[in-house]
Amino acid sequence: MIEFVCPIVMLMLIVAFGASFVRVVIGPSLPDRVVALDMAATIVVAIILTHCIQSGSSYYIPAAISIALLSFVGTVSLALYISKGGSS
Repeated sequence: MIEFVCPIVMLMLIVAFGASFVRVVIGPSLPDRVVALDMAATIVVAIILTHCIQSGSSYYIPAAISIALLSFVGTVSLALYISKGGSS
């Protein structure tokens, strides 16, 4: 079952990443771009974890955790920047 589902999930995640990347590039405001960038990082983590499930190895899990942590810290710092009156 995993051999059938994982490629479909990967395709769906790649399409979602493309849509998120488009929003990062053409987002009308900084908060839109921040949310889209956070979504793109979440999708990258999901792609990495789907690959781990598909291949049966846990080699890339620390990388996924690191990306998720950096994404969270970056989103929080940009939210503080915007709330303090940064460019919008």
